Amino acid sequence: MQEFAKYLKLDFEDHILKQNYEKFLIRALIIAAAVHLGIVGSYWAALRLGEEEPPTRVVKIMKYTDLGPPPSISGQQAAVAPSVSVAPAIKPSVGIPVPVPDADVSPDQTLATQQEMSDQASPISELSQADISDIQIEEDDAPPPDFVPFEKEPVPIHRIEPVYPEFAKKAGLEGQVYVNIWVDKEGKVRDVKILKSDSEIFNEPVRDACKQWVFSPAMMKNGPVAVWVAASFRFSLQDVQ
Repeated sequence: MQEFAKYLKLDFEDHILKQNYEKFLIRALIIAAAVHLGIVGSYWAALRLGEEEPPTRVVKIMKYTDLGPPPSISGQQAAVAPSVSVAPAIKPSVGIPVPVPDADVSPDQTLATQQEMSDQASPISELSQADISDIQIEEDDAPPPDFVPFEKEPVPIHRIEPVYPEFAKKAGLEGQVYVNIWVDKEGKVRDVKILKSDSEIFNEPVRDACKQWVFSPAMMKNGPVAVWVAASFRFSLQDVQ
């Protein structure tokens, strides 16, 4: 009998547990979820509170006059620049009309009209056509520089060969002469410079012959130009025999 009562008691407790199983399981799940949410929330709150707020930048607008002198390169403190007060600019007195008393002005003084001024003769005398024709523009006698750019080189159109000196023929002398010829804008020879000569006896015949040459002038885009022309002359006894 006692065993049967004990069996009934165990059976009743087992029935009670089965009835409350689902209830206890739901409560346990709710409690576990709440605990997990609390732990996760605490972690994120700790991270949020640990973050430093970004610094706030304050921009202050200053005028150029509020700035101090720049620091010295040598490390010494620069002297404080004195403050300069900007005073209003003084208006210039030039051009300001000044009233003249009536007593200083002659009542008989009048201004000439436009017609009267145009009828007056010019103080500069006019040149006649004859006077203009008599005026000659002198060409610059200075020789050209050693190098003058040109587009068309001068070409000799009339050439005279130098005369072989008789004394050189009899003495059996031969040689070569290098010269520079100054050709002006008209193609005429203005001067002859001896650059190199094997014998001075040939210099004068070469100079006399070159002065009789005539060239077509050197041309540049703006017109003829004066230039130096290099030339050489060889004196050989075979050429005169």
